[in-house]
Amino acid sequence: MFDPNELKALPTWAERLKNSGLPVYIYGMGDGCEKVLKAFETEGIECSGIFVSDDFKRDKVFRSFRLLGMTELEQSGTEFAVACGFGTSLPEIMERIDGLAERHLLVYPDTAVIGEGYSRKDELIERIDDIKKVFGLLADDTSRETFANVLKFKISGDIRYLSNWSDTDEVYRLLELSDHEIYADLGAYTGDTVECFLRYTGGKYRKIYAVEPSRKNFAKCAKKCMPLDNMVLVNAAASDRDGTAFFSNGAGRQQSLSHTGTPVALRSLDSILAGGECTFIKYDVEGADAPALIGSKGTITKYCPKIRTGIYHRPYDILDIPLLVHKMQPNYRLYMRRQRYYPAWDLELIAKT
Repeated sequence: MFDPNELKALPTWAERLKNSGLPVYIYGMGDGCEKVLKAFETEGIECSGIFVSDDFKRDKVFRSFRLLGMTELEQSGTEFAVACGFGTSLPEIMERIDGLAERHLLVYPDTAVIGEGYSRKDELIERIDDIKKVFGLLADDTSRETFANVLKFKISGDIRYLSNWSDTDEVYRLLELSDHEIYADLGAYTGDTVECFLRYTGGKYRKIYAVEPSRKNFAKCAKKCMPLDNMVLVNAAASDRDGTAFFSNGAGRQQSLSHTGTPVALRSLDSILAGGECTFIKYDVEGADAPALIGSKGTITKYCPKIRTGIYHRPYDILDIPLLVHKMQPNYRLYMRRQRYYPAWDLELIAKT
């Protein structure tokens, strides 16, 4: 049985690096590396260099460091520690990281996917009552184990706490979808999640609402979903209100609301449904999960739809979003599942009555 007070005894990822006495190299470059470097500054850790996989090696300088290849660094004869600065679900890359962890001290600072900051032990310990409450709300042992292990990972950066995961089949088994769902797909991307939903319902449903903010992705989604009946397409970002905001120009799914970028409409799900029924809501809104949930409050309160939402974009989503969902609808049973990923991304909350 998990005792949240166990977290107090765990060394942080920064303490593990400092106590090793080894030079620290960051694995990976780009935005993730930048966030790790900022965490290093806060924690007083010196970065000795940056390296990448050999197939990404280029004669390039990043943040004043000449990029090294993994083989080049390992063959230099230097004993070193590793801090990973990128996320991946690719099996071959995850295996490469596992290999590094066998040969070197390796940590994964839990930096924010969206926005700034990282998980801090002192801030988690300050929320020990929230941790106990969320743990008590979880409906099965797998959820409780997942929750406990992710919290331990957030503090320690130790990927051994991420050795167990679930697949999409298990998530949909939990959801227990029927052939007469009214599905709201918030963050429908190019229609791929509508297709996934249809695979698990045998192509049967009552109605689908697909909401996607990116104009480019929305056009692809509309084309893909054109043959479907009872389909409502909304080119907007799911939020807590109707209005206008700006949308960042990230790649693929890594697009999010920001202070600059392309203007985009905001819509609350309650507004879109106009009081109508919904039986299943999927949130994939790149860090806007809390506003999108708040914008669904009327629907959640009245109809108790099944919910599937990410709880990993910000360091404390793992606490904030379950508590928000429980506050809006205390009748829900809450589950946590995490798909295969380094670091603890693709962590999801499933809520159902």
